[in-house]
Amino acid sequence: MKNDINQEITFRKLSVFMTFMIKGNIARTAEALELSSVSVHRALHTLEGGIGCSLFVHKGRNLVPTPAAWTLLEYTRDVMGLMTRGLEKTRKVAGLYPGRLRIGTLYSLTLETVPRIIMGMKLRCPALELDLTMGSNLTLVNMLEDEVLDAILISVNQDEFDAAQFDVVPLFQDDVFLAASASEKLLNAEPADLRDYANRKFISLTEGFATHAGFQEAFNIAGFEPQIVTKVNDIFSLLNLVQAGVGFSLIPGRMRKVYEKDVQLLTLKAPYQMRQHISIVYLHRRESDPDLLALAAEGRMYARSIIS
Repeated sequence: MKNDINQEITFRKLSVFMTFMIKGNIARTAEALELSSVSVHRALHTLEGGIGCSLFVHKGRNLVPTPAAWTLLEYTRDVMGLMTRGLEKTRKVAGLYPGRLRIGTLYSLTLETVPRIIMGMKLRCPALELDLTMGSNLTLVNMLEDEVLDAILISVNQDEFDAAQFDVVPLFQDDVFLAASASEKLLNAEPADLRDYANRKFISLTEGFATHAGFQEAFNIAGFEPQIVTKVNDIFSLLNLVQAGVGFSLIPGRMRKVYEKDVQLLTLKAPYQMRQHISIVYLHRRESDPDLLALAAEGRMYARSIIS
């Protein structure tokens, strides 16, 4: 069977056409779709060329729909609705869940970052369900690659993620500090030299956490193996042990607000200073997913609020 649908007729142009028919002029259509007026005009003009008939007549500076345009609108609504349902069914069969976004996060980001982003997402997409999973950097990356999660909020190293496979939305940067109990009497002023603490006991996160990797790197630079009393699986347990005086540790500065009365945070001396780069990460092939686009937009808003 011959396909007589011209290649100039695309879903994107039909979407522009539908919006124009609702808004009534190019300027409002451009604003609604976050496009330039030139792009809207071009889409409508090339759509007419693809169909092979005029959809609008000029009256002054305005485009007025012809009866042909109203006929096309009727069928466009049917086609767009059918395709939307088809995409939803396709994603469901593929293991994706329209209307639900599965987000993974580091424990430490649940203090401020994740709640603010979730609140923003609920304003953008009130009907969207958000599932939250907490874990280590390594666990969350593996879950994203296995498509158990749709997006993750983690600490990202430079060039860690291939741009052809992943999209990365930077949120903020965070320095790592030496943490000690508030009751601990420290002899040395800031900045702290880890070598002065070679005989002290330490608490560490288990392998796979971003802070654990920085912990190992810092002590490699210091040139000694720390006396680790215990390893724990979340940063809140770690800080509770530090607060109780069980040992020292290295933690990101974002934990300061909650524990500022119970835990001292000392700036590290230059050779040991580390900075975590917190970002949203999701699969590049899902870059057009409206829920992930909303999450990315909310992440960029959060990033701008941190800078300002």
